[in-house]
Amino acid sequence: MKNIFKGLGIALITPFQDNGEVDYEALEKLIEYQLSCGVDFLCILGSTAETPCLTNAEKINIKNFAVEKVKGNIPILLGMGGNCTRALIDEINDFDFKGVDGILSVCPYYNKPSQEGIFCHYKAVSEVSNLPIVIYNVPGRTGDNITSKTTLRIAHELDNVVAIKEASGIIGQIDEILKNKPENFDVISGDDSITYELLSIGAQGVISVIGNALPIHFGKMVHEAMVGRFENALPIHHQLSEIYKLLSVDGNPSGIKSLLADMKLCENILRLPLVPATKETEKALMKEYRQISIQK
Repeated sequence: MKNIFKGLGIALITPFQDNGEVDYEALEKLIEYQLSCGVDFLCILGSTAETPCLTNAEKINIKNFAVEKVKGNIPILLGMGGNCTRALIDEINDFDFKGVDGILSVCPYYNKPSQEGIFCHYKAVSEVSNLPIVIYNVPGRTGDNITSKTTLRIAHELDNVVAIKEASGIIGQIDEILKNKPENFDVISGDDSITYELLSIGAQGVISVIGNALPIHFGKMVHEAMVGRFENALPIHHQLSEIYKLLSVDGNPSGIKSLLADMKLCENILRLPLVPATKETEKALMKEYRQISIQK
């Protein structure tokens, strides 16, 4: 299998209504916004989507809704991971993947398996998946880092694992993967703030948080860098650097939901234990956003 998840991917949020239910009207608006701005693929039901706070029925409904609205125009990557390998295999076997083009599967969290355990987990998942798999390394959330040695073992031995979403921030580790990976395996940035740097050393795209609000601006940076026009990409990266920081001050997706609410694209509502960004963060985000809007 080959990786089709390249360029600007959006880690799509899940909007909620005042009563706490999923806001499908806002979700449609967000999907249409992304499609109109020329994003390359959508990542649904990831961590930015508050997936741990969604019911199984809601996850199925959101997946079906997104598939219906995208209409096959761009690929859809579906978040599906867990820290019980057997339960994840059962979920994959039972799930209706119609309209989905790949699985994003996070490193098992909380129980902190060894590197051998991580490899065996992904091997078991790869054996039951008919779709390409993107593994997701985010030690800040999982408590466990997938080392470059383990990533490369997965890349060389598991044919349907086509990429890694790297959010470790360990540049040396990521560079090691890029230097020694097989041709049909890619690195995708999982952190907006280091996307420019990762693209400059060979990454093939990003699954972005900031892209929810600024897909044209951030997308231009990504696409310019991917074709080697770094002199065009770098000023945009610098222009967005303060927003990168502000989006994570109060946790994700608190920052991006605050910005999207100010843009009238959704309500600023999260599900506990997540709460909205502070007024201070919201004010700072809007200040940066207005400056970018003026400069467009």
